[in-house]
Amino acid sequence: MSKETDISVRSFLAQQGSQNGGLSEFIEDAVNWRLFDRTLAEVSGKFADLPAEELDTFTEEAVVWARQAAPAKVP
Repeated sequence: MSKETDISVRSFLAQQGSQNGGLSEFIEDAVNWRLFDRTLAEVSGKFADLPAEELDTFTEEAVVWARQAAPAKVP
């Protein structure tokens, strides 16, 4: 990471009142979002020729499956 980016992120986190570990959390969150964004772009490209209605049905089925497969969350 460039020195300018490092200073910008640390300054931003300090203004937000971030505590120890704030930088690591920020970077992890940013990386996760970037990976999600790239994965979404890749998947979108693969389904670009699929009619919207078919894609909606496929997506709904995937969401139902994911919700059923996910472990129950404890409150």
